Amino acid sequence: MVDWPEGQDEWRAAAEEQWRIFRHACQFLTRIPVPVIEDFRPEEFSRSTIWFPAVGLIVGLLLALSVWLGGQLSPWIGALFGLVFWVGITGALHLDGMGDVADAMGAAHRSPQRFLEVLRDPHIGAFGVIAIVLQLMAKLVLLAALTGPEFLPALILVPAWARWGPLIWSLMVPPLASGTGERFSWSIDWQVAGIAGIILGIFSLWLAPSLLLAFLIVPAISIYWQVRLGGVTGDCLGTSVEVTESLLLLVLVVAVAT
Repeated sequence: MVDWPEGQDEWRAAAEEQWRIFRHACQFLTRIPVPVIEDFRPEEFSRSTIWFPAVGLIVGLLLALSVWLGGQLSPWIGALFGLVFWVGITGALHLDGMGDVADAMGAAHRSPQRFLEVLRDPHIGAFGVIAIVLQLMAKLVLLAALTGPEFLPALILVPAWARWGPLIWSLMVPPLASGTGERFSWSIDWQVAGIAGIILGIFSLWLAPSLLLAFLIVPAISIYWQVRLGGVTGDCLGTSVEVTESLLLLVLVVAVAT
């Protein structure tokens, strides 16, 4: 539950704390330059997840701008600009997780223990390379179909919805092992996740109603991990962010086609 401050000093302290954990979220999810936090506190990293959708909106805004700029030359240049920016601003964080998960899934043979063993291997294999290449190709093609100015508001919302996902996945699926995925679940509750979802839902209803399918896509990914592995890791969450982004781009393309 959210504890609301009462006095002016409490509000100031709460604002300073939120600014601090917002910086945690920015530093973890992006390469956006924000004041560095010297004294790392694991519990603050967990609380920073409430700002993930907001950071996603910032990423989406800059993504839409880069697509629009490149789109002045051609749709494919716009898609290329957007994709390169998307990978650069996030530091390929989620793509790295997708590559690790692809390798682990390919070698796990439905064994969670074997999955974790391969996941800890720092080297990338054929499955990982293939997964990353296919993901980049999918995003490039889908972005090329969405470079018109009428699609820019929807593009802003796609990364935000994808970063709302970790809140839901961490609530619905238990951690498979200690680590980043396990720390996410420390401070997340349904109230915070629900408020963030409602806000994104209102924006989507106004700007891109087809993105309301995120309310189905995100829980469906939770069910997949529960059935497939019985839990999630930080890499699983990163993979899920990438999958959610591609599926929502596809939803937008299908909505245009119909």
